[in-house]
Amino acid sequence: MSKVLTHDEIAGAQDLALERVHVSEWGGDVYVRGMTGAERDAFLASVIDGQGKVVLDNLTAKLITATLVDETGNRLFTEDEVSTLAGKSAAALQRVFGVASRLSGISREDVEGLEKNSEGGRSAGSGSGSPLH
Repeated sequence: MSKVLTHDEIAGAQDLALERVHVSEWGGDVYVRGMTGAERDAFLASVIDGQGKVVLDNLTAKLITATLVDETGNRLFTEDEVSTLAGKSAAALQRVFGVASRLSGISREDVEGLEKNSEGGRSAGSGSGSPLH
């Protein structure tokens, strides 16, 4: 039988995964960190526009912006720099995105659930499907 954790053990647990990912297109490795619950909720909320529609534009770059960190866990990019990442190689972004979504517990079902719960479904301009596996 497993140990039952206490409040202090849960609160003090270092539970954010950090994974090193090789990105040959960028000439080296990067660190990807899983998001906290609050960061994940904020990310999911950020893909809903003011009218309750899901906006998939730059979804990949938004997630990578939130999870690409240095070796100590400090973010490398801000929300204002999403377009910088969006302009990078799609293959490189997809590789990093796959790790970021896995470490953060974000699945295709999460985005599809947002689409179903939004009033009008996807917004115009989001013609491509979700990059989630």
